[in-house]
Amino acid sequence: MDRRMYFWIVLELVASTCSSAPVSESIAVSVGDSKSVRRGDTVLMPCWLSPPQNAESLEIRWYRGDNFDTPVILYMPGKADWVTIDDSFVSRVSFDVKDSTSGGLKTGDGTLKLTNVTIKDEGKYTCYISSFQEHDSASMNLYVTETGSSPVLSAVWREDNTVNVSCESEGWFPQPEVRWSEDPDKDRATFVRDSSGLIRVHSWILVSASSEVSCSVGLPNTKGLTFRLHLEKNIPPPPEESGSCTGGWIAFTILLIIMMVMALLGFMFYRKKVKKSAESNEGKNQGEDQTNGKKSDKCIEEKEPLLPKETSPPTDLSSFSQNYVNIKLENTNEFLTIKDCVLRDKLETTFPDGERVTCITAIKGTPGFSHGKHYWEVSLKNENIPVKLSWWIGVTSSPEISQKVDFSPNTLNGFWFLSSSPEDEGHLQFSTVPQVCVPVHSRPQTVGVYLDYEKGELSFYDVDRKSFIGSLTAEFKGQVFPLFNPGKGDMSPMGILERTEQSQNVDPDPNRETNAPKEDEGTTAKEGHAKPSADPLEHFQGVETSAAAPP
Repeated sequence: MDRRMYFWIVLELVASTCSSAPVSESIAVSVGDSKSVRRGDTVLMPCWLSPPQNAESLEIRWYRGDNFDTPVILYMPGKADWVTIDDSFVSRVSFDVKDSTSGGLKTGDGTLKLTNVTIKDEGKYTCYISSFQEHDSASMNLYVTETGSSPVLSAVWREDNTVNVSCESEGWFPQPEVRWSEDPDKDRATFVRDSSGLIRVHSWILVSASSEVSCSVGLPNTKGLTFRLHLEKNIPPPPEESGSCTGGWIAFTILLIIMMVMALLGFMFYRKKVKKSAESNEGKNQGEDQTNGKKSDKCIEEKEPLLPKETSPPTDLSSFSQNYVNIKLENTNEFLTIKDCVLRDKLETTFPDGERVTCITAIKGTPGFSHGKHYWEVSLKNENIPVKLSWWIGVTSSPEISQKVDFSPNTLNGFWFLSSSPEDEGHLQFSTVPQVCVPVHSRPQTVGVYLDYEKGELSFYDVDRKSFIGSLTAEFKGQVFPLFNPGKGDMSPMGILERTEQSQNVDPDPNRETNAPKEDEGTTAKEGHAKPSADPLEHFQGVETSAAAPP
């Protein structure tokens, strides 16, 4: 009975084998090239038989590394579906086709589809196909990458007139490269891996107390994320520790108060002289010169640059005025009042996001930019009203501004901007992740925005105080549009300054001739708008293009 049972089992196996689809005695497996994908993406890893043949009666096994017995995915002949043995790939793998012309298993295509790729998925993957007589396999590598946060710079002043500058960034994979502008070849970085496999980097450098330094962090063979820091040499070092610590702090505080009082008096004296000079010049232009055409020595001194003579003028500011562009507003936000390029939040309005400033009150401007250099100015001042404290100014690549209350705009989702908040009057904020704060002594009244698309730089200037605030670097893709947000509950409106057509950047082609306005014609603003200077950057000559240092 047992022998007959064994005979029928063997006979049935032979019959089932003979009745299956024909399979070549020789099996040759091919796979695609190695893949590199970002964390969270979906990837296809092609695998096929060459020459093509039906694989429905074959075993197809994908496994990672040397884990043959715990495959990522396994197909067995006669089974209705495939199975996953490795728990880390459950619900994330399936069989797919390598291209639109493939016939799937019937043509020998055993392509693996992996979704929501993680850092731990990186490694060597092997496609193994076998029959009763033959088997073959081929392997390919999967590389996973993740771009981390923009670098955050901090500075500690030392007693020897030097500054220890630190640069930190997190969320990278694989290990990023760190480059300092002061010492690009020296490696002085530490790396720490978190539980998810992402890497945090910390680097530092020692520089002089009056210098500009930048830190760039990026993956190998890619453009890094860069942040610049300008260090002021007149920032006092911390007081020396001694037996009389309290006395030292008292002396330091008294000295600081004296310096602030002197600076305030000097500023008031300067404003008074400027006002007198302006009134004198206006009287002269109208034939009302009370000094019989004679200029005093003080008037000549007032026209000298306020910046130190040793400050070297930058080379990239002279062309800004040629790139001035008039920005128009898309009047599509129901929560804003917009008239003649002046905007503010609507009064007595209940906002769905409460009192905090979100994209609910944000608006795009036109035109959009996909190449070239462009400059525009935004006024934050108004007569008899304090300077505006709540605002966003920058650009966005987002086709539509999300109106979701919980949406957080930042550089990672296509929003690059500088912002101001009434709760922190000592700083301006960049939309980086994590957020970078730039210390300021006073809020800007007019902000200049300069976009260099090809170079991937967005720079901000305090127009009235002749100073550079800071810049963001990015790899722009597609069109980017000017972005504005007047905030909430701020009585001072936001105004986009316009120039006449003769003086704005209306022709992006540098080879075409343009008719610049004559010097005696001047440049006038449209009625209802603030009037920018004839050359909005003429007062930037001699200003260093560098970010302000922390206090």
